[in-house]
Amino acid sequence: MQALLGVLFHSIGGFASGSFYMPFNKVRQWSWETYWLVGGLFSWLIVPPLAAWLTIPNFMDIIAAASSEIFWVVYMLGVLWGIGGLTYGLGVRYLGMSLGNSVILGTTAAFGAMVPPIFYDIMNVVGKETFTDMINSTGGLVVLLGVVVCLVGIALTGRAGILKEKELSAEQKSASVKEFAMGKGLVVAIISGVLSAFFNYGLEAGKSLAAEAAKVPDQLFEGSSHLFANNVTFVVILWGGLTTNLIWCLILSFRNKSYGEYVDKKTPLMRNYLFAALAGTTWFLQFFFFGMGESKIGNGASSWILHMSTIILTANMWGIYNKEWKGTSKKTIMTISAGIAVIFLSVLLVGLGNSL
Repeated sequence: MQALLGVLFHSIGGFASGSFYMPFNKVRQWSWETYWLVGGLFSWLIVPPLAAWLTIPNFMDIIAAASSEIFWVVYMLGVLWGIGGLTYGLGVRYLGMSLGNSVILGTTAAFGAMVPPIFYDIMNVVGKETFTDMINSTGGLVVLLGVVVCLVGIALTGRAGILKEKELSAEQKSASVKEFAMGKGLVVAIISGVLSAFFNYGLEAGKSLAAEAAKVPDQLFEGSSHLFANNVTFVVILWGGLTTNLIWCLILSFRNKSYGEYVDKKTPLMRNYLFAALAGTTWFLQFFFFGMGESKIGNGASSWILHMSTIILTANMWGIYNKEWKGTSKKTIMTISAGIAVIFLSVLLVGLGNSL
């Protein structure tokens, strides 16, 4: 039952993450750096502490009591993850919801799921699920199979993107993805995929924060504080992400002279702020539910691959809704459909492996 709840929570979080960019498409007459920063302030600064306060009222006391070493390690991992988050926005901007998410999150899934268990093996960390543990248990082998199947699905979706690049004219590609740029987009997406995995490492580094939070009686659901324990760690990681994105967006704002857009009455200000805030809030919900799922499954390959896979599935569905594959051949459509189906199979395998 716990594993099923974990899969459910991860699926909700994945849906939120795969959907968060959609409200940005409703923003009008704002530069990318303008709406990205407004949304980001909700993602990294406003909503996370609110969620922590609602579930762990003394979360700031826990952070203040943490050792400086733990705080700065978690924060710096958040800074590195923030670069991944920043380039994520650019990757989706250049490749679209479907292809961009598949490349970025596929890379993140592999790095985020497999590096920690291998690291625990190398460093002989006690009490953590190592790669050796995984290959010596039936459940672990099924989880590893799910990771491999996920990578196959990602390769298929990537192949579909290459076919799309060859088949459509520049006009057709820009009709669904306004700034489509395959080469630049792939470079940015791969960088994003590698660095985005640092969020998972930040969670591991901040386990002592979550452990303290788990001791606090929860304010929403009696006796379930552990369900929301990661909310404290999220605050510190996201402060790091805020730092990276704030600096870069301000640089772009001054370079492009777009800083006036925040108060430009010639633009639909209320609408833009509303949709940017909605995007940012939806984006944070992925981690809110990821933390709940992790509390049921554990922060190993299972949690990370489930989270990434459901995001990829959701993003591809939105890509179809946005008609990003309109005008492509039957072969390309079949390839992207097969990729989505294989990724869905990987989710089932990971869930099954975790329950064994």
